Amino acid sequence: MKRIITAFSIIMAAVSCNSINPFLTEWDTPYGIPDFSQIKEKHYVPAVEVGIRQQQSEIDAIIAESDAPTFENVVEAYERSGAILDRVTSVLFNVSESDATESLQKIVEQVLPMMSEHSDNIFMNPYFFAKVETLYKDMENLGLNREQEMTLTKLYNAFVKNGVALGEAEQARMREINMELSSLSNTFGNRLLAENNAFAEEFGLSISEYAGAMAATEDRDLREKMFKAYSSRGNNGNENDTKELILKMMALRIEKAKLLGYENPAQMILADKMAGTPEAVDSFLASIMEPAVEKAKAEIVDMQAVMDEDIKAGLLPEGSKIEAWDWAYYAERVRKAKYALDEEQTKPYFKMENVRQGVFDLTTKLFGLQYEKLEDIPVYHPDVEGFKVTDADGSLIGVILTDYFPRSTKRGGAWMTNFVNQEITADGKDIRPVIVNVGNFAKPTADKPSLLTLDQVETLFHEYGHALHGLLSQCTYKSVSGTSVARDFVELPSQIMENWAFQKEVLAEYARHYETGEVIPDELIGKIMAAETFNQGFMTTELAAASILDLKWHMLDTVPTDVEAFEADACLNMGLIDEIIPRYRSTYFAHIFSGGYSAGYYSYLWAEVLDKDAFELFKEKGILDKETAMSFRRNVLEKGGSEEPMTLYRNFRGADPDPAALLRARGL
Repeated sequence: MKRIITAFSIIMAAVSCNSINPFLTEWDTPYGIPDFSQIKEKHYVPAVEVGIRQQQSEIDAIIAESDAPTFENVVEAYERSGAILDRVTSVLFNVSESDATESLQKIVEQVLPMMSEHSDNIFMNPYFFAKVETLYKDMENLGLNREQEMTLTKLYNAFVKNGVALGEAEQARMREINMELSSLSNTFGNRLLAENNAFAEEFGLSISEYAGAMAATEDRDLREKMFKAYSSRGNNGNENDTKELILKMMALRIEKAKLLGYENPAQMILADKMAGTPEAVDSFLASIMEPAVEKAKAEIVDMQAVMDEDIKAGLLPEGSKIEAWDWAYYAERVRKAKYALDEEQTKPYFKMENVRQGVFDLTTKLFGLQYEKLEDIPVYHPDVEGFKVTDADGSLIGVILTDYFPRSTKRGGAWMTNFVNQEITADGKDIRPVIVNVGNFAKPTADKPSLLTLDQVETLFHEYGHALHGLLSQCTYKSVSGTSVARDFVELPSQIMENWAFQKEVLAEYARHYETGEVIPDELIGKIMAAETFNQGFMTTELAAASILDLKWHMLDTVPTDVEAFEADACLNMGLIDEIIPRYRSTYFAHIFSGGYSAGYYSYLWAEVLDKDAFELFKEKGILDKETAMSFRRNVLEKGGSEEPMTLYRNFRGADPDPAALLRARGL
């Protein structure tokens, strides 16, 4: 009762001072969608302040509880805490990535140290930890179900990773490190956004359009100019240079790891992941890198042959060789020659709305999901559209929002996040999630809709796999629901969805010409399928190279003095050829310096072993086999982090994954 009264009084005091702050009460909107129509920038900081005070009072009540610690009065009480803070931060941090005005960036800069301090106040509290530790050490005698065991373990590990066992001086230093890392990471993201916008202004195309432009641009000098501008983002010696940020972050990450008793950040980060150790990841990536590079070398031979024809025709000077800025252009030329496949032929069949409907229809066939377009709902930007998702029996699954077009306030790439997390409340109410998929596809023009490349089609399917992981969650506790899983498992649901994108049965349903309505012809489908493993040497090499570069950064125990020299040395040692650079160079590697993939970018390849192995079962049973699909739903998509990842996978597959599945799928 004490906890409820204290939290209630805090909220009431805040409401009396700021009665119109929409974050202080539950959303009175359809399906719990955030009330974007009422949210103003002035609401964020006051709501964060109230949310922090509310959650701290709830933590204080847990500590003050005189009864012996139980799962209910410690772990479950913590899981139910922080409702206001969850509401405001889920909106603030999501919108700051997809519609980041300058004023909103300043708000984030103000909020981050507040959040860092609050987190440290929780996970460095020895009295709270004592209760959690008591339960953790006696877990086998508590009669907990598996989800409760995983939730307790995750909470215990959060304390340990935050240095609860450190001395007073070391804890004080850990607080400083956490706060500074939070600020530096945010600054990195802001500088990269500015660099992306500068690139767009110089060349008249967004970062998301770069790959297509490189494949289509005949002017070699212009390709070289675009390549060098793209690959030097964050490395121009201007106010948006990120090199010093990287060195500061790595120094802090190394110091943090050593404070916690680890040799390097990778060892610390991977301790609770599927891979387990940096050495295991290093070995895994090396096993992929070698065959990928060999395949890439063979691809260069094919491209050089086409370039030689241009030399003979007098289009290029004698002795011209394939360079990094030539790869996309000549790869596209080879693809046209080998497979008669041209993106300009395929794009008219991939209108964005049709592709989105295609993934909706696929999930109806596989999982029984139904979709309804939502009109007049609150959204954070006019480009956002919303859909109600229900199960086969009509019960609510959740809401999916889509935000697919680029703008100067949106960071590059594509991603999925939650505005509302799935959980079951103390009174048994199942809170259904509100999910958003964000992308950067071509914006419609006056005479043409948004038409997607083959890669963008895969991206839409990929991100919807993440959305399914969030939407279909059937967990009790939010800390293990949806995508709250080990980083090297989270890409399984997303990557397996890519496998359906170009299957003939699926294409026949959604790939229709935007002008005529004609279904994509079998001849074109055949070309797409025939070219399935085309250019995989390049694609696998650049992905593996970025993964190795990430790992090498985080296996450091001392900080290098020069970012460029360190990267060049890492690329040389991994066997990277001159014609290919890592998918992300250090100075614009947002995944690891402004995201959650530090020492974890390998996850895409690690999870691909699982997704390719899993899809082989679908191919064996039938790619639209309902029984296999529902097994994947029940054993993987609904479970979140409520069980160990490999246990979930084995429950679906009936066996361990075959490591060679990835190499087979990529033609390596």
